[in-house]
Amino acid sequence: MPFPQIDPVAFSLGPIAVHWYGLAYVAGILCGWLYARRLAANDSLWPHERSPITAAHLDDFLVWVAVGIVLGGRLGYVLFYDLAAVSENPVRALEIWNGGMSFHGGFLGATLAMVFFSRRNGIPVLSMFDIVSAVVPFGLFFGRIANFINGELWGRLSDVPWAVVFPTGGPFSRHPSQLYEAALEGILLLLVLAALVFGMKAFKRPGFVSGAFVCGYGLSRIFVEFFREPDAQLGYLAFGWLTMGMLLSLPMVVLGLWLMLRTRLRAAADA
Repeated sequence: MPFPQIDPVAFSLGPIAVHWYGLAYVAGILCGWLYARRLAANDSLWPHERSPITAAHLDDFLVWVAVGIVLGGRLGYVLFYDLAAVSENPVRALEIWNGGMSFHGGFLGATLAMVFFSRRNGIPVLSMFDIVSAVVPFGLFFGRIANFINGELWGRLSDVPWAVVFPTGGPFSRHPSQLYEAALEGILLLLVLAALVFGMKAFKRPGFVSGAFVCGYGLSRIFVEFFREPDAQLGYLAFGWLTMGMLLSLPMVVLGLWLMLRTRLRAAADA
């Protein structure tokens, strides 16, 4: 299947080119913010029937998390995937418009933003983690769609009917792994977390939704890595199949399972 040849530049305003990649970040943050306001306004979802997070908190946090995601995402990409090239050309570290954002780095940056913001505003840290975790799949979905439009992070060689010939991937058909990630990390994970929040009232057990998100993302990423072409500068780390994405995601699975188990044990002890 031929690549749809979508221009990476969505539109231009004079000399300023607005890229789909940047719009994806804006869309993800805005959708997440609107959804988070709805969750925070529903007192019945929270411990003691009262939300510890207000709409004003979320409005202020929007700037904090945007900075954490962008700085952490770019720094993570440079450290984990592109350190050699950046060492030769330091200006490359600033070229965010050319792609190159690490989810794992953005995850760490957002986590630090949540911790500092929660402590500053007297919000239980785990509850802050939970509400942010519930909305992160919006950003993951739009980000992976932008990866597809940019024709980057494509998959391994494949002859499946929906395989795509990417303009930067040679004359070969490949898995559209960006769309696999958009479906799993974005749509499916969003629905699973929503079921926990609204169906199981999981916010009443602070930390459980966070654990489910971290574990769910890690499992989704590890699965898709089997279809995604590893970064050219790294290749396979071992065994002819282990990638950096797998290596960075495995601790997330362990951490997520630990958080969910810890929350359930604490709830059982309090019962």
